[in-house]
Amino acid sequence: MKSFFIEHIRRTGHYTMSDNHFHPYYEIYYLLRGERDYFIKDRTHPLKEGGIVFIDKYELHKTTDTGVADHERILLHFDEHWLNSFADPVCFAPFQSRTRRLQLNSGDRRAVEELLFSMLEEEDTKSPGWKTSLQAKLAQLLILAGRKCLAEPEPSPEQANPLQLKIYEIVEYINNHYMSAITLGSVAEKHYISPYYLSRKFKEVTGFTYVEYVNTVRIKEAQKLLRESRLKIIEIAEQVGYENIAHFGRVFKELAKVSPLEYRKRAEGKVVMWKDDKPV
Repeated sequence: MKSFFIEHIRRTGHYTMSDNHFHPYYEIYYLLRGERDYFIKDRTHPLKEGGIVFIDKYELHKTTDTGVADHERILLHFDEHWLNSFADPVCFAPFQSRTRRLQLNSGDRRAVEELLFSMLEEEDTKSPGWKTSLQAKLAQLLILAGRKCLAEPEPSPEQANPLQLKIYEIVEYINNHYMSAITLGSVAEKHYISPYYLSRKFKEVTGFTYVEYVNTVRIKEAQKLLRESRLKIIEIAEQVGYENIAHFGRVFKELAKVSPLEYRKRAEGKVVMWKDDKPV
């Protein structure tokens, strides 16, 4: 088990995350160079150089290509136990803001990049006291961001075009009705759009296919019920919209990498799943 992870990557060419993505730890994503589209919870946000994103635990998110090749980013994960010595609520304000995103000015960019590269160095060299130093630098980064979130009015959302607004409306509908039979055809009919057009544009706006998104929302809720309730697995499958328990098990294992029963056992043991020193 590992409670902290930081990674600096430069990507050449075009890149879109292939996995449906949510996890039981906090994430910070800082874009050094390039452009990205970042889907968070129910809508897509454009991210430019100097943009920083804060992802709450179990919050669905995905980065996608904007058509601009090449980007460079720093990614950081941590669980709440990592910051036990720095429990000030301001540290978690960025994860509770409406937008989850800040576009930094030049002064703040310098401060944030200095902290992030210093953390990368601490993680690499592991000099005496490196863990305490990492915790302190992360707390400093979060306090800087938290103060900005609390002191400044939240930025207005970008002007969405009619197509985006329609897809966001459908995303919200899925989030509220995932427990029902919401086929592509039935949702398209309800929202006065052709199934083919919905399928194509849903992927274009969110980065997910329609089926990927529905399954991800359902499995995310199933994981919550496995962690927080004593319902039987067959009852959980039904509550999140699966009539066939075998199909539920296959989809769950595909997304969570473990069976529902194994997930419950690990959750009861408070085990965070990591593989090869990276979060699964």
